[in-house]
Amino acid sequence: MPDAILRLALPSPLRRLFDYRAPAGLHRADLQPGMRLRVPFGRRELIGILVEVSDHSEVPADKLKPALQLLDAQSPMPAAFFKLCLWTAQYYQHSLGDTFSWALPTLLRQGEPAEARQERFWHLTEGARLDDPRLARAPRQRDALATIAQHPHGVAHQLLSHLQLNKDSLELLREKGLVSIEVRRHAASERHANWLAQPELPLNPEQRAATEAIRAGFDSFNAFLLAGVTGSGKTEVYLQLIRETLEAGKQALVLIPEINLGPQTLARFERRFNARIALLHSAVNDRERLDAWLAARDGEADIIIGTRSALFTPMKNPGLIIIDEEHDASYKQQEGLRYHARDLALVRARQENIPIVLGSATPSLESLQNAHAGRYGLLRLTQRAGGAQQPRFLRLDIKSRPLDSGISGPMQQAIGQTLAAGQQVLVFLNRRGFAPTLLCHDCGWLSECPRCDARMTVHQRSGELRCHHCGHVERQPSNCPQCGKVDLRPVGAGTERAEERLAILFPNYPVLRVDRDSTSRKDAMNQLFDTIQRGEPCILIGTQMLAKGHHFPRVTLVSILDADGGLFSADFRASERMAQLIVQVAGRAGRAEEPGRVIIQTHLADHPLLVQLTEQGYFAFAEQALSERRAAGLPPFCHLALLRAEAHKPGQAEGFLDEACTEAEHLLRELNLSGIELLGPVPAPMERRAGRYRAQLLLQANARAPLHRLLNNWLLALEKIPAGRAVRWSLDVDPIDLF
Repeated sequence: MPDAILRLALPSPLRRLFDYRAPAGLHRADLQPGMRLRVPFGRRELIGILVEVSDHSEVPADKLKPALQLLDAQSPMPAAFFKLCLWTAQYYQHSLGDTFSWALPTLLRQGEPAEARQERFWHLTEGARLDDPRLARAPRQRDALATIAQHPHGVAHQLLSHLQLNKDSLELLREKGLVSIEVRRHAASERHANWLAQPELPLNPEQRAATEAIRAGFDSFNAFLLAGVTGSGKTEVYLQLIRETLEAGKQALVLIPEINLGPQTLARFERRFNARIALLHSAVNDRERLDAWLAARDGEADIIIGTRSALFTPMKNPGLIIIDEEHDASYKQQEGLRYHARDLALVRARQENIPIVLGSATPSLESLQNAHAGRYGLLRLTQRAGGAQQPRFLRLDIKSRPLDSGISGPMQQAIGQTLAAGQQVLVFLNRRGFAPTLLCHDCGWLSECPRCDARMTVHQRSGELRCHHCGHVERQPSNCPQCGKVDLRPVGAGTERAEERLAILFPNYPVLRVDRDSTSRKDAMNQLFDTIQRGEPCILIGTQMLAKGHHFPRVTLVSILDADGGLFSADFRASERMAQLIVQVAGRAGRAEEPGRVIIQTHLADHPLLVQLTEQGYFAFAEQALSERRAAGLPPFCHLALLRAEAHKPGQAEGFLDEACTEAEHLLRELNLSGIELLGPVPAPMERRAGRYRAQLLLQANARAPLHRLLNNWLLALEKIPAGRAVRWSLDVDPIDLF
């Protein structure tokens, strides 16, 4: 019988599998897809994933190396997880080995055993005596033995320092045979008999209708778009659906867009359920992540909550997937494997034949179009829970009005009145730092980043200029580098500057800043939210971090300092994003008894988009935007793929893309494909970033199938283009921004 040839996916950018001989003594029956093997690769050793076992290989027999070691007695990944990874690699045109690297917990990729954490316990051995003559001159060892003797069930290894036990002393006692170590597997806690830890809230008629519609589709794949205004009680609908899922003996996966929503969501779920909850996001350490992943796989976690990467968490008994704030751009991974967690969640739900709920107050135009086309069930919640009123919108025209650190006089007045009434104010400005740039008043010099086509942001507190694109940092100069004069002025306003000014204008009230700079310390976000939840009058100022899902019952005024950015962007999605942000931020106002107001500062108070959004609401805006996209042939009415390239020298990236474009045109003729347009190559909107020159080539197609047929063949050709070795290139299928 011929030797078994193992076809492995290795963590490499190459879109191919690698062939190895099976390690000596291994039978074909011992092998199953998904197992991990340690293999030689050049001068290194890598961990590969077994994809298939074959009888023959294109590689000559004498060149085939044997794999070094099989790491698993059985595949650590369930069949459904393996299938999802295969689909992901194929759809996003990514190397399968690298796809597994993104999908698996770090410790599994490094070859750690696929086992839950095991605890070590120190025990007294049978017959050990405290008066053992060998301890006569070892008082520390004698004391350690006495402490261990007081714990007949053993002392857990992590409690040694708590009991002031020295590990060296214990090791010496072990050598003398007086103590031993017992390894115990962490016992899983039992499923609870009664799932509810607190009673459920009563549902209004809209919530009840939505819950019943989803429940009716519980036994198979069904997709629902839960489009509810901010504060309409979408979370209560989720919680009641999850309770039904748990009662049916199944697990629920809940995706949230931001880590910062994690503790808040977790607290709400823990208050409601007697359930085993696993939390997965980038701030969880590798060991905790593996434990949560294994608990979910083995059915020992009932609810899995996490950010986009949690989508790749296997479940033993999958029952329901919920994507909260489904419109959020952070569900799209922007490097490496450029997957979209919302889109992939739909694929996973279909593969596992379970329902999926996409929830948002401002659904993406893609999801709305899917609902119009009948692919999703559209469920509307138009009333706020508990009878709270929708906030009122006011457009404040600031043309020719003086601005004080970005804040107009009428806005200051409105903030003062709200604070005096004992309520809270949320000030929204989507720019971190003190000011967007530094200007010399004498010669016109601007603080530009030496590595990007971008200006550096002034960060006053640290006395630095920082580039928010590449991370370049330099000290803030005291003299103009060009003319030497000292009249350097910060231009425009960022959150730091507005915070400083608001603290001077309203000295009797705390001003709390929430952005990536102020919340980078561990637990900083929770401390800020604890202060806000106390309900005393204060001013919250922040970036879009504040717009997402937070419940601030005492905020009655939301002031948006600059709403004009999204009206003149080169990106066709900018107006959709701006509308979503305005509505999401506005949704933080008036969520309790007091009605809320939203004041939008703008130089374009009569802009039709702003008028429609503030007077007719998000859905009227979305219908208008969809008809414009249909007329222009833009997503969701077409399908895009973006080939990006970057290089150290100008012209290199375009040179590679020119060859790529010629190759694509040749393939279109050869495969007889129609309805696909090639746009470019063109320089990227920000041509130079982090010292590299960037360019891109856009593919636009009427239908998905011919586009993917082209991509399958095109990528194999791209890997062979010699110019590709001098550039970094990547393909983004379904890009959400064209920068």
